[in-house]
Amino acid sequence: MCDPARGLAPLGPPRSPTDEGSIAQEICTMFAAVAPRYDFLNHLLSLGFDIAWRRATAQALREVLSRRGSVVADLCCGTGDLAFALARFSAGTVIGADFCHPMLQRAQRKARGRSSVFFLEADTLALPFRDESLEAATLAFGFRNLANYARGLQEMRRVLKPGGLLAILEFSQVRWPVFGPVFRFYSRRVLPRLGTWISGVPGPYKYLPDSVSRFPDQESLAAALRGAGFRNIRYIDFSGGVAALHLGEKGRR
Repeated sequence: MCDPARGLAPLGPPRSPTDEGSIAQEICTMFAAVAPRYDFLNHLLSLGFDIAWRRATAQALREVLSRRGSVVADLCCGTGDLAFALARFSAGTVIGADFCHPMLQRAQRKARGRSSVFFLEADTLALPFRDESLEAATLAFGFRNLANYARGLQEMRRVLKPGGLLAILEFSQVRWPVFGPVFRFYSRRVLPRLGTWISGVPGPYKYLPDSVSRFPDQESLAAALRGAGFRNIRYIDFSGGVAALHLGEKGRR
């Protein structure tokens, strides 16, 4: 697991794409620094749309979640908002996993009284689950932060049962012609200043638009899922493509 208390370089976007350990450590440090204001800033900076996007993700997995005894893992779970949304429809168990301890501490406090949600500290690139043990795996705004996308997909495919469902909710490419420039101005000029002012932490909210701009668009992510061995790939745009939910199934033998 990462150690957010370790001395590191200043917060900001990862500098070396080849140094996975350094990238992961910087990501952990950024999220640990903003954990106290993370939920508030998520809802404020997205104008509350992030709540609706997570609910829609849970709805898309409702059939899987409704199976008695199902086990679903929400990876890079942060403070647990998607895990709690999934639990509303679950007839089994929802597990939230993240490698940033301060974020998990907040998730665990929010989980009190919710017996169907459990949290554990785990790296998505080295999951502690057995092969073919999960009905579904989800990530909400966490896949973008993995130090190695291909290895992350490989690991998620490993832990899914044949026919198991992967759901990735991420920021994506805005497709509405007029809204696109407006959103890019907001994400690059307004969001970093507002996020830094409220959180009191320089760096993480500059990293957000930078990481989104480098992230694959809808079709590119769909192609990556196919290349990793997932089938029946489809995606749903939210708010004109500000975010997109990608769904894919692990092929049956």
